Amino acid sequence: MGDDELAEIRRRRMAQMQQQQSDQGEELERQRQVEAQIHMVLMQIMEPDARERLNTIKITKPDFAKGVEQQLVLLAQSGRLKSKITDQQLKELLLQLTPKKKEFRISRKG
Repeated sequence: MGDDELAEIRRRRMAQMQQQQSDQGEELERQRQVEAQIHMVLMQIMEPDARERLNTIKITKPDFAKGVEQQLVLLAQSGRLKSKITDQQLKELLLQLTPKKKEFRISRKG
């Protein structure tokens, strides 16, 4: 391989890396915009104490909280919410969405 070929390969590789970097930046920006929109919707449909509870859950169980947020946004978009969600209503929703725990008993014979 000559110097010209190596330079061309390096140039192509640099262009490819720059393209990947810009694609990642655009994806991060899209994610930020979506999160901001979800946050705005939640601010409109939830009372402060309910938002505080959801933020606390987000700290301990981020995946579960994200699912709850999606459910709330879907309820708001479908027009099924008549008023702002109170802390008590959020508690009831959380109870419905929380998976049931299975209880195991181990008994030893002997």
